[in-house]
Amino acid sequence: MTTNSASASYEGLGKDGKGHVATKSGALDAPYGFNTRFEDDPGTNPEEQIAAAHASCFTMATSFALAKEGFTDGRLDTDCTVTLEKDGDGFTVTKSALVLKAKVPGLSQDQFETITDGSKAGCPISKLLKCEITLERTLES
Repeated sequence: MTTNSASASYEGLGKDGKGHVATKSGALDAPYGFNTRFEDDPGTNPEEQIAAAHASCFTMATSFALAKEGFTDGRLDTDCTVTLEKDGDGFTVTKSALVLKAKVPGLSQDQFETITDGSKAGCPISKLLKCEITLERTLES
């Protein structure tokens, strides 16, 4: 078992408030708030952090699945876009869209699809999310 942690604070309330989020490792130490979430102010937001977590988790899961199948070389690049939609008086994360570009010598399209489908379903962040998860993939030769 492993545990990881982060903390968040928010000073002021509503749109006028300003937040700060940080991870225990120090990898993330950034401001957040209404303006970083819904406008273009510098900083982060929860959906961006979910997208980063999902992209990195899925990519690592795919890497390990490929290694388990005997592949020893390659490159995986994943983008993830998380959609936040208005839902009544609040908001709901409705989709996490993964887009993978892979270059793995000797990997067939069928193997690629089987392995990445398993990674999409099995990565811990995919299991955590209760929204539509899509996957577009390109295997480069």
